[in-house]
Amino acid sequence: MSNILYLVHRLPFPPNKGDKVRSYHLLTHLLAQHRVFLGTFVDAHEDEVLAATVRELCPDHYIERLYPRVQKIACLKGFLTQEPLTLLYYRTDGFKAWVGKTLAEQAIDTIVIFSSAMAQYVPAKAGVKLPTMLVDFVDVDSEKWLQYSAASHWPLSWVYRREGQLLRVFESQTALRSKKSFFVTENETNLFKKVAPACAGKLLPLSNGVDTQFFSPEPSRLSPYTAAAPNSNAMVIVFTGAMDYWPNIDAVVWFSHAVWPRLSQLWPQLIFYIVGRQPSPSVLALAAERVVVTGTVTDVRPYLQYATVVVAPLRVARGVQNKILEAMAMSRPVVAALSCAKVINASPDELVGTTGVDGFLQEISALLSAPEVADLRGKLARQRVMESYGWNAHLSGIDQYLMPASSDGEGVA
Repeated sequence: MSNILYLVHRLPFPPNKGDKVRSYHLLTHLLAQHRVFLGTFVDAHEDEVLAATVRELCPDHYIERLYPRVQKIACLKGFLTQEPLTLLYYRTDGFKAWVGKTLAEQAIDTIVIFSSAMAQYVPAKAGVKLPTMLVDFVDVDSEKWLQYSAASHWPLSWVYRREGQLLRVFESQTALRSKKSFFVTENETNLFKKVAPACAGKLLPLSNGVDTQFFSPEPSRLSPYTAAAPNSNAMVIVFTGAMDYWPNIDAVVWFSHAVWPRLSQLWPQLIFYIVGRQPSPSVLALAAERVVVTGTVTDVRPYLQYATVVVAPLRVARGVQNKILEAMAMSRPVVAALSCAKVINASPDELVGTTGVDGFLQEISALLSAPEVADLRGKLARQRVMESYGWNAHLSGIDQYLMPASSDGEGVA
């Protein structure tokens, strides 16, 4: 058993959105065999109560409340200091003091960083011997900001480009300091190798997974669509995700404006559900007679289980999308952006990938017109997830590096 310092940028619970799903399962994986000292932030009001669950799960912890408005103002000094705004958002004196105290008083063997911004809390002083550092980048965040820049107008395009460029430098420096760095797909790993070739030998893919016991169809589960779609001939297509997250916002706004008008004409009984927490004003504005914006729901599984088709038309996305794996685990047919489908180990019979308005229109219509084919693809999708995307199988890839720095002579300095 090792002593592990685990630094996470956002409370790893509940596992209800992409980064929290991964950070939560990594936490439980580490706790199974090691003593974990967890340091994390709470930046949403609804997570404050849920922090009690994390305290019970991990007795050695430091959980600090962040207030987004305050932190966004604090970020502004980054324009003077030439630092990535992301680092300043997650920088506090209290967190720094706790990390320093933990490293000084506890026999920490390994530091596990979740999200590159948290690496700023690991001292980078020449000659200072520190425990082995492992970094779960998940995605190449700098590339995300550069994509935002390309899709935005000035001045945001300039802000996003600046963030991407500065963060890329920090990511490269962090990877050089770490023993190993992990990314959610082989594609993300190869992308980082191109932008930071000096780190190539330290980079590994560590895929996402899905809890197939939790995400499984249950006949006794009630449909959430009965009131909205009492007609037995009604069909429902669903998008799930945090609706304050820009790639999700972009996806549903594009789909609603570009695909939905033609699709709804072809299928008058079709209803489009946008399911997810904190919908932005632009998402709320999409609500219409046959477009439902739910806001926060207590359980996403009924919405997936009783969907006719699940869609994931993400135009800006990094890595494996948990929303796709969860829908597949619920035995539903999924039509996703080709870029998202390509990084998932699945055949076209298990996951449909497409591009453009015509592509989504044709693939969704094909499934709506052949319910038996849609059901078969849903069953094949669940089988694929069960075979290829178990959490423990994937996360075990980190186990061999969870050892004291002294055992192999490597650490960070």
